[in-house]
Amino acid sequence: MSKYFIPVLFLIIFFYSLIKKVKPYDAFTQGAKSAIPFAVSVFPYLVSIFVITELFEVSGISNAVSNFLSPFFRILGIPKELTKLVLIKPFSGNGALAILTEIYSTYGVDSYLARCASVIYGSSETVFYIAAVYFAGAKTKKLAVPIIISLVASFFSCVFACFICLIM
Repeated sequence: MSKYFIPVLFLIIFFYSLIKKVKPYDAFTQGAKSAIPFAVSVFPYLVSIFVITELFEVSGISNAVSNFLSPFFRILGIPKELTKLVLIKPFSGNGALAILTEIYSTYGVDSYLARCASVIYGSSETVFYIAAVYFAGAKTKKLAVPIIISLVASFFSCVFACFICLIM
């Protein structure tokens, strides 16, 4: 059933545009044309996020920060082994996926750590990547408050994820 969702949605939009007397092909090409400048404007933000993420990992700062914060995280219920995942997830989905895969291979997919890591991975977001894309399109420079709120929400989702996995 789900394989028909996108084609049916496409047909509904197509017929709706005909009813509203909008030329669907022209509207589509106009939208595609406006996406190119947007992609160009987002590119520097994305490159900076990718470079910072890679430098964070390669320089060893990731391990140092992880070791420093793990006692605090442990008090909140996040195991030491998941500290690196919690720290990298706001920056890089691919980096977080690599850590998740490493946790699976080290501790097994049915372990408490793997379950916590899975829920953390699924319940948090790559905050800086999303912020880069959103704020490049919004043309606003007031980044601090939304990013801080997103990071706090993401962190508490990690704490709650470990709590839920502990009681289930």
